[in-house]
Amino acid sequence: MSMKLITAIIKPFKLEDVREALAESGITGLTVTEVKGFGRQKGHTELYRGAEYVVDFLPKVKIEVVVAEDAVETSLEAIAKAARTGKIGDGKIFVTSVEQVIRIRTGESGESAV
Repeated sequence: MSMKLITAIIKPFKLEDVREALAESGITGLTVTEVKGFGRQKGHTELYRGAEYVVDFLPKVKIEVVVAEDAVETSLEAIAKAARTGKIGDGKIFVTSVEQVIRIRTGESGESAV
């Protein structure tokens, strides 16, 4: 069976909700990275010491999780539901194929290594 990498870029305050939703879906392992970026939101203007300046990159959180193909739809639904606020900047989810996974400690490979 093939594996997929799900990468979700979300609003930082939604991280715990997404983590809990994935755990309820049976997903136990994930990687989280603090990132910055922008999409249609295109940053925003802030006031600092009386001067306006443009913040080009907004703080986001990137969640990466590798799942078996049969767990993809459930995982996507869990992430989307938990991360959605209905406002601009809710983020994106990407799904890509994973060729191989190896657990460094044991040498296991494939799905048993996830």
